[in-house]
Amino acid sequence: MLRRRSALAALVLLPVLAGGFLAQDRASADGARLLDQVFNLVSQRFVDTVGSAALYEKAARGVVKELNDPYSELFSPKELAAFSQQTNGKYAGIGMQIQDLQGAITVSTVFPHTPAEAGGVREGDRIVFVDSLSTRGWTTQKVSDYLIGKPDTRVTVKFSRPGVAEPITMNFTRKVIHIPAVPYAMMLDNRIGYVPVQRFNETSSQEVADAVARLSKEGARGIVLDMRGNPGGILEQSIQMSNLFLRSGQEILSVRSRAAEPQNFGTTGNALFPTIPLTVLTDEGSASASEIVAGALQDHDRALVVGSTSFGKGLVQTLFPLDGGYALKITTAKWYTPSGRSIQRERKFENGRFVEEKPDSAETEAKKKARPAFRSDAGRIVYGGGGITPDVLVRDDTLTTPEQAFTKAIAPKSQNFFVIVNDFTLEKSRGLSKDFRVQPQWRDEFYGRLTAKGVTTDRVQYNAASRYVDRLLEQRVSRIVAGDSTAKRRDIQFDAPLRKAMELMEKGQSQKDLFTLAAAMPVKP
Repeated sequence: MLRRRSALAALVLLPVLAGGFLAQDRASADGARLLDQVFNLVSQRFVDTVGSAALYEKAARGVVKELNDPYSELFSPKELAAFSQQTNGKYAGIGMQIQDLQGAITVSTVFPHTPAEAGGVREGDRIVFVDSLSTRGWTTQKVSDYLIGKPDTRVTVKFSRPGVAEPITMNFTRKVIHIPAVPYAMMLDNRIGYVPVQRFNETSSQEVADAVARLSKEGARGIVLDMRGNPGGILEQSIQMSNLFLRSGQEILSVRSRAAEPQNFGTTGNALFPTIPLTVLTDEGSASASEIVAGALQDHDRALVVGSTSFGKGLVQTLFPLDGGYALKITTAKWYTPSGRSIQRERKFENGRFVEEKPDSAETEAKKKARPAFRSDAGRIVYGGGGITPDVLVRDDTLTTPEQAFTKAIAPKSQNFFVIVNDFTLEKSRGLSKDFRVQPQWRDEFYGRLTAKGVTTDRVQYNAASRYVDRLLEQRVSRIVAGDSTAKRRDIQFDAPLRKAMELMEKGQSQKDLFTLAAAMPVKP
């Protein structure tokens, strides 16, 4: 009797399933018909002529946009080239980063060992001509498109420079530019090695390996990997970088998608640096590949994580090449840390930036412990639920109330403010030695520049924010005079997460010591 009922149940299910497939096919056909009708009406009846190729591209972009996934994009051939340049860290150009400041295309960074550096380009120089073309009204993308070209071709650029009456003309030969992942590495107090990792390009893991090896030879007894502000990049590089510090056979991450079996990525071969004590610094700008490395090292008790919770990008994108030089980047999977944590934090893309769907601006120990809890290899509690949560939460040095009032007062003209900062510090940097000090008269002169340009603020309010102003001027001038590493060394007094990492590493002799010291720290609300 039971067997007969089972057979009847199966027979009843078959028409339902068949009906489901028929309904699905009918819905697909209706959808295709709708798209075809809209396409034909727009191409034939819309008031302005729109070519078929443009219509197809708009339709494709509409499909991607309506996925409501901020990480999925359709790239045109030009956009794909720009994406590849950013990801791979290589392009044929002259070696500088530019930004738009009040309509002036301004050099924000000059990369080392490039034609720009050899030609004497300075941060703050403004591009006024490329070859014989004025850049007035141009976007940064348009200027970049003209500067980038085939290796060994030539380009002429005219710059205006604050304090120099006539434009400066420079002739460059384009070269393949490598943007370093590790712009510098240095020894801090008490033999603590400091390695800032700014991106994950094709050479990131090798650059980190070289930096750690050099600092170890110089006597470093611990390493700080600073991944704050690192937006990620190439997945393979995050795996190779983790492999530098983890034992053979340890899992780095797992990837789960709807179209394939779960994939596990692990270490292969012996670690180059299996025992040197490690601290990793993270903040809300640490994303993707940065989080893979931080999560793997944290889960395997190989590094102490200090700072603030990372961005929370636990998704994997795949780039699919398309006909005509186009490419589609879509989210195809989620990734998990070795302990099983998903660190994805839900966001939407609004007005050109990522916005959390459920923002939480006040990060505390109590809120940290409300997250889903997991266990590291040694049984330490680590947290999921959105980003890599540090073992030691340390907020950046906050502005005082008067400093906050000052920044709020200048906010409506912040672009003007930073143009003035740029020009002023370029002038002051001329002829200075590396051990310069910000002079009180600089502050007075800078205030005069602000008021002359209409960036007005009450003098009492300005004086109350003197520490903020001095730091801003010192940071900028020291970068121009002595480079990034010296500027960073001078800025440590303002860098609370780095100071805490140094404090712990100076007390601890091993990785286990660091975890013990962190666990013994008083919990702040």
